[in-house]
Amino acid sequence: LEELSWIHKMKTAALLRVAVACGAIIGGADEEDVARVSEFADKIGLAFQIADDVLDVTQTTEQLGKTAGKDLEANKATYPRLMGLEKSRAEAQRLIDEAKACLAPYGDRNETLLALADFIIARSN
Repeated sequence: LEELSWIHKMKTAALLRVAVACGAIIGGADEEDVARVSEFADKIGLAFQIADDVLDVTQTTEQLGKTAGKDLEANKATYPRLMGLEKSRAEAQRLIDEAKACLAPYGDRNETLLALADFIIARSN
């Protein structure tokens, strides 16, 4: 599980981290703010991958718009395979909750990022 988390953090989470950190820097954020939004991105990136693993085993090919069950057939390590479906969903929710807490100091100014975080685990494809 640790290795799978590392892979996802270096893939999806890293892409999101760069995007939000660059946005924060361009927007004039200080180091503390850049660190805060970077942590937010790390957490939503990992949650995104967990949600993707869950969708791969719970949705149809038509619903996903890509081949469902591909990871299972390839015998890939996924969160549902390693933790079970419900624990995977709970882990994704925990990460989203932690990510949103990272942005609490910004109050209403973070509505768009909070909506993005919620969408990541609510999506159906």
